[in-house]
Amino acid sequence: MNRVVVHFADGRIVKGVTNDFTPEKGHFHLTLHEAPRESKPADVQTKDVKAIFFVKDFAGNPQEQERKEFDALRPPVGRKIRVVFKDGEVMVGTTHGYRRGRPGFFLVPADPNSNNERCYIVSSATREITFI
Repeated sequence: MNRVVVHFADGRIVKGVTNDFTPEKGHFHLTLHEAPRESKPADVQTKDVKAIFFVKDFAGNPQEQERKEFDALRPPVGRKIRVVFKDGEVMVGTTHGYRRGRPGFFLVPADPNSNNERCYIVSSATREITFI
């Protein structure tokens, strides 16, 4: 089970777990974080999503400001990338899978202290993607 925080293109944010997300499928199932045990998972359409954050824990650290630069003592693995979403949010990290024209790609944040282990970014939710 993967702990995820799903940011929808319309601004909604939902926390839960999934065990069937793959970029190749157009949907995945999400069991809400605090839903009763007998609850059925929701069917989430990937086209409605901005990004899926695979997190270490649901609480995170609200006081933490995620750094947008790389640690000079830890060479990054993958290509450095900067993503600007349509809503203005900026993410910096590395990727192995970004190619123009694909529906989405994974990004690992530049900040090693981030609560996000990785995130899947839906390309249609972005305004600008540049290699740095």
